[in-house]
Formats: sequence, C-alpha cells, structure tokens
Amino acid sequence: MRAITGPISVLVEAWAEFRVYRARVLMSIIGVAVAIMALTAIAAISAVAQQAVVEDMERGSGRPAMLSINPPYTDDGNPAVPVTAFDAQVRNELKRYDIRYWSRQGSPQITLRGLPDDVYLQSSTVDAAYGTMFRTRMVEGSWFSAQDSRRLVPAVVINEGLWKVLGSPDLRTHPVVHLSSPTAIDAVVVGVASGGDAHYTQLWMLYDAYTALVPADSPTQDGNQVSYLAWVPPHHASALSQRLGADLSRAAGDGMTVDVGRQDYQSGGGSDPLLFVKVVGGAAAGLILLLGALGLLNISMVTVRARIREIGIRRSFGATAGRVFAGVMMESVVATAVAGIVGVMAAILALENPLVSGFLRRQGLQDIPAFPLSAAALGLLVAIGVGALAGLLPALVAVRVKPIDAIRY
Repeated sequence: MRAITGPISVLVEAWAEFRVYRARVLMSIIGVAVAIMALTAIAAISAVAQQAVVEDMERGSGRPAMLSINPPYTDDGNPAVPVTAFDAQVRNELKRYDIRYWSRQGSPQITLRGLPDDVYLQSSTVDAAYGTMFRTRMVEGSWFSAQDSRRLVPAVVINEGLWKVLGSPDLRTHPVVHLSSPTAIDAVVVGVASGGDAHYTQLWMLYDAYTALVPADSPTQDGNQVSYLAWVPPHHASALSQRLGADLSRAAGDGMTVDVGRQDYQSGGGSDPLLFVKVVGGAAAGLILLLGALGLLNISMVTVRARIREIGIRRSFGATAGRVFAGVMMESVVATAVAGIVGVMAAILALENPLVSGFLRRQGLQDIPAFPLSAAALGLLVAIGVGALAGLLPALVAVRVKPIDAIRY
C-alpha cells in the first residue's frame, strides 16, 4: 500500500505547490509551453515537408514501387516483337497478377502548327492511369478520363508553358490545337498540368488515340519506342519484377530478354533522400527545446533558493531526503507536463485548420498528412523529460538543506 500511496502523495504535494506558487511557476512554464509547441509543430511541419519532397520525387519517377517494362529491340532500333503482339502479352500478364495501375508511355514526334521556332515541344503518349501514378498536378481542367478515350476528336493535356504560348485560352470554350504531324488533325485541350515555361512545353495524348491516327506497327511511328509502367506494392516489387521479366521473355521467344526493373526514387537504396529534411527539423526542434529547458532550470534554481526556509522546516519535522528530492523534482515535472499539454494543443489548433490545409493544397500538396500522433506523444514525453532534468539539480540542492538553514533564512 505504501508503494502506491507514496507516489500519489508526492504528486498531490507537487500539484499543491504548483497552485501555491502558480504565479512564479507560470513564468517558468511559458517558455517550456512555447518550446513544446514549437517542437510539436516542427515535427508536424517536418512530416508535411517530407510529404512535399516525396510527392515532388514521385512526379518525376513515379510512386513506389514503379516497375518499368521495356520490350526488346533490334540493333537498328526496331521492335524485336510486333508492337501489338507484345502489347497483348503485357496486358495478359498485368491482368494475371492483378496490377490495376499501369500505363504505356511513348515519345512520338508530334508537331503543332503555328508554334514558334524557339519553343521546344515534348510529346508523350500515355494511358489515363498515368496521371495518378505520377501525381500529375492539374492547374486547369482535368486529366484524361474514360470518356476521353471515346472522343471522335483526340483529347490532349498540355503543360502551363504551352498553355501560355497558346494565349491561356479558357478550357470551358473547348480550345483546340492543330497537329501537323503525325497527321493533320485538330485535338481538344481538356487539361493543363503544372510546370514548363515559354520555351519548354509538353503535350500528352492517350496512347490509343495516337495509335488510331498512326497504327502501332506502322513504319511511320517515327521511333516511338513504347515502354510499360506498372504501379505495384513495394514489398512485392522484387518478386513481381522477376516473374514479369521471366514470363514476358518466355512469351517473346527466340531467346529474347524483356527488361523489368524499378525506376522510382526508392529503387536505388543507399542513403535516405529525406535525411536532410529530418536532420534540419530535428536540429531546430532540439535547439528550441534546449533554450526552453535552460530557462526552466534557471527559474527552478531561483525558486528553490527562495524556499530554503520552507524546506528546512519540513526537514525539521521529519521529511526524509528522498521525500524532499521527489517533491521538488515532481513540482518541475507537473509544471512541464501542464506546459506540454498546452503546447501540444496549441500546435494542433495552429496546424489543423482549413486555412493551413487550403494553403498547402494551393502549393500543390495532394496528400496532406494528418497531425502525427507520434509528434503529440513526443511533445508530452519530452515535456516530462525536460521537467525531470530541469528539476534534478534543484532537487539535489533541496536535499542538502538542513533544519538549521530554516533559522538562517
């Protein structure tokens, strides 16, 4: 029973002292509350920054795990297996392994009529899933949908650079671009993706819409070498890449080798690409916390010096050194625990609101991470730890107080 009542009595005593000296303690815990709020906020902001870096990398190389399937080609750059036959083989394998997100990707030579000579146009043929697989950020209109594949007039998505070159037309008016190759035809613009400038422009067209203009096995494909991209679970990526490579190579026949491998940012292994963000966030949080702890320690030492008479009287009435030590330390722990709760709540209220979420979405962040519970738990644990460390030295000073000191002060 004593093992239970002892700690409880120490906590009750610490809370009572906290209430008695609340004005003085309040001054000490304000700095800790601000430090804990900053620590918790930095942990949450670090998670947002890491997500922003991840999304930026995924726009370039695809979401993990992104498998690239490259068909075999002859030495002169021609497909070693007929394009339509290989396409059917890949489709069968992707369906067999229940891979739902996949896309073909080609780089045909598409030219637009009336485009200035100093403007470089990069064109790609893709499938509708490509936008999700590569987190394509739209600023106007939308990415390709199932309805676009049924259009009589091909649909295209352009980047901001090409959109500005065209005069930034309102997409509600269904603006068109005039293709001069591979065939003379108009295409309707359905969306504008972020990125590019007046000299670097980009255009995407659905792969099936392009092959309707130029058949896949046609000699007029202009070197449009097609690869296949598949978004698979990262923990299955290695096994799937080996199986897909073996199955497609066997189906291609004649000793052909189909190369299948990862291309996303996690494929290289080695160093953590987010290490810099984590280190900077952790260093800033640690510095803020250190400043708060030093402030608390300073005020705690002053408080103990002012209470030497009180502590000496308690010792004269039989208070043990352990009881005095625990009482003084727990005063600091209780104070910082309250500060930690206030700081964590302030950080949550500051970051979890529509204004912040709206700002992050306007900056292009698609998946805003929820406020990490680990950050809140870390803030509370650190607050208690700081209280224990900041209360250690004052508690040691309090233990050295003798009953005679009550008379001196």
